[in-house]
Amino acid sequence: MENLKNTAKYIIDSLLSSGGDLAQASVSEGRVEEFNVDAGEFSLIRSVFNSGASMKVIKDMKKGTAAVNQLDREAIDNAVSECMNAAVTGVYDDALSIAEKEENEDFISGKLSCDKETFFSSLLKFINDVKEQYPEIMLEQVIASYSYGKHVLMNSNGVLFTEEDGSYSVSIMYSAHNEENTTSFNCVGVDYLDPAQDILEAADVRLMLERAVKELESIPFSGKFTGTAVFSPACLCDFVSTITDSFTGDLALIEGTSPWKDSLGKKVADEALCISVIPLSEEIVCGERITADGYKAQNYDIIKNGVLESFSLSEYAARKTGLERAKSTSGCVKVESGDRSLDEIISDIKDGILVCRFSGGEPANNGDFSGVAKNSFLIKDGKLSDPLSETMISGNIAQMLKSIKGISLESVNYGTCIMPYAAFDGITVSGAN
Repeated sequence: MENLKNTAKYIIDSLLSSGGDLAQASVSEGRVEEFNVDAGEFSLIRSVFNSGASMKVIKDMKKGTAAVNQLDREAIDNAVSECMNAAVTGVYDDALSIAEKEENEDFISGKLSCDKETFFSSLLKFINDVKEQYPEIMLEQVIASYSYGKHVLMNSNGVLFTEEDGSYSVSIMYSAHNEENTTSFNCVGVDYLDPAQDILEAADVRLMLERAVKELESIPFSGKFTGTAVFSPACLCDFVSTITDSFTGDLALIEGTSPWKDSLGKKVADEALCISVIPLSEEIVCGERITADGYKAQNYDIIKNGVLESFSLSEYAARKTGLERAKSTSGCVKVESGDRSLDEIISDIKDGILVCRFSGGEPANNGDFSGVAKNSFLIKDGKLSDPLSETMISGNIAQMLKSIKGISLESVNYGTCIMPYAAFDGITVSGAN
């Protein structure tokens, strides 16, 4: 860690001696142990060592940035020169700043060494279990990795944070096949700390594979109705990310396009909805400890009982808009579970769809969206019905959040986010053209 601190100090000193007024440096190094599986067979085993630095300088209220993936003196000097040149030719902006000093701290989390043999054995077991229990499933690609890293963030205001962590993860892309049909691919990723983790039992991996097998009997949907869409935990995770970007994020608030720009402290959703960012929770694997702006990360609520509690703003966006900076810049999001099971929620739905994957562009400024529901199932008269081939769904996000039909008691922990099932009324479902 001392070498990283020395490198960060060298960057700060170089930027200031070159004429910078304020400077920040982020320096890291680490390694990745990785196993790759393609088409169900091992294709790659490797160890990757990485290092790099990013830097920011403010000169005369103009910003320069640069990054480098080597930590030798020549590479650093070249990056410092690039950073200063960018500041000289930059645009004046009085919202530019760096973090003020708070109490400096060292953070350690996760597993700092890799049990490679146990980790490989668990991956091999997963591959064999899938072949035996779900012969229709093709593991298109599996990337299993252990990641270890050390990180130093320092700035010219005296901020100095260090972080050291390590964790395991697996990313699975799969599809189902038989003699007549092939399903659309789907993906699931999980982060965890135990190298002996039974991957098939992690998060909702088994359930997603079981659903993929059922999707071999999918039918095209014809017609059109407005009803209820139930988002699976993985799909809800992506959906919440879209909400935070389009409704509470930097660009939406700076440009004034967010439908919620004047709604802080007001009700924007059904009171059942609670969305929190929880990097410090024990439920999260190696969550953020240092924000990208140079502050100690904290947990915070975005929506609490339907009320908009916070925006998700960087320090720059907060200064630009006059609003409060978010207490974390991570995506470690949790949606609180409800008090009814998924089966109970579905039993109250006359016409609907279970959406397990959604493919669509960014929503319009007013929240309107449309796209293709994939790996999904029809809900009819309170029961989960036929698997559907690609089906169109559309609606308005702002209205959806006010029309929540249910949030499930069950939730799924992917290591980086925790999500239940959520049912939204007012969704238009139609056959894909």
